[in-house]
Amino acid sequence: MKKILFLRFLVTIILSSVFGCTTPYAYQNKGFEDVIVIEATITNENKNQEIKLTRTYQLDGVKSKFETEAVVYVTDNSGNKYDFEENNELYTSVNQFQASADKEYQLHILTKDGRSYVSTAEVLPQQTQIESLEAKAVTKEGQLGVEITVNSSDPTNKSRYYRYDYEETYKVIAPKWYYQKAVPKFFASGSNPKGQVVFENRTEEARVCFLSQKSNDLLLTNTNNLAEDKVTNFPVRFILSTDPIIRNRYSILVKQYVQSLAAHTFFETLKEISNSGSILSQTQPGFFYGNIKSLDNPGEKVIGFFNVASYSEKRLFFNFTDLLNGQPIPEYQYNCPAPIPDADNADYLFTYCFANNSACQGNLILDLLASGTKVYFPTENPIGYILYPIECGDCTSFSSNIKPSFWID
Repeated sequence: MKKILFLRFLVTIILSSVFGCTTPYAYQNKGFEDVIVIEATITNENKNQEIKLTRTYQLDGVKSKFETEAVVYVTDNSGNKYDFEENNELYTSVNQFQASADKEYQLHILTKDGRSYVSTAEVLPQQTQIESLEAKAVTKEGQLGVEITVNSSDPTNKSRYYRYDYEETYKVIAPKWYYQKAVPKFFASGSNPKGQVVFENRTEEARVCFLSQKSNDLLLTNTNNLAEDKVTNFPVRFILSTDPIIRNRYSILVKQYVQSLAAHTFFETLKEISNSGSILSQTQPGFFYGNIKSLDNPGEKVIGFFNVASYSEKRLFFNFTDLLNGQPIPEYQYNCPAPIPDADNADYLFTYCFANNSACQGNLILDLLASGTKVYFPTENPIGYILYPIECGDCTSFSSNIKPSFWID
């Protein structure tokens, strides 16, 4: 369950309690309902499982509020208890564990204000592996790009309900990197000039970096209408050929969750509400419940679902030229065009001198380098400096220079 979908959903719920139809209404915060939001999926992957607790927030709020100091644990029907602890706006299991097919699991939550919540007992569905991922150049709605599809099958015909998400990682190569870094050295206060630029060899990687991001869509499918329980060429990602994330080398980790009919229905409803267009449309969805309830107040609204799902993953790599050879290479993430020599381009070209006239920009160059917003790139002009946005010459300004352990060049 992804944050962006929850945010849309929460806005829908809040407004649903205020708007009974499409009659114009002046929104007031007094209609706001403070509701707990529970995002909880445990899988058969042996790891520290994660659960997220937040509260709904008003439309003029900045973001959801993390529910702190809660007691969170999972139990199974064999008498085992799996405790969770607060960790960086998440609750993570104290010890690694994995869901087993022969057990039933329940989620228990006690908030700091004494409210108790419990889920229904859930079991692990059929364990089914991703068979393959494929990436192909395709044209969709008149736009060329790369489509990534997943294939999976269950010969027992027991899986049926599938949810997918992904993490993508891509290589970033700074186009205006230079092996030396221009460093401002300032003299004593009141000096004129106030400093000078010195060049130091770079000691840390700043040319090649890696950037990762997670999906924020609900990707659902089922095989109920098929004779065989097979997911065939299900599209999980489409990337335009002009997208800079595939400018160099790209990798995607696709995650498959086989889940119950109840979980599938919950996420399908959530997706339908999130994609329904105007939240003031004539078909008001109202509130729908998951499998978690309040023990103290049966009528209390609780948003969320405790999901026990079987898990599988597969990773794919490709270079831009592997699939789109001959097509224009996408532009870099940031605007870094080469300045025309001797052109009047104040955004890039600066004169390195300190005479007391408007033509000399030495002090400005010092200030720009000191601010960390600009980076030096060499030029043949003996007194001219080219200063690009820092992102053009130092990829660590927005990404990581640590190569991921899974990365294959």
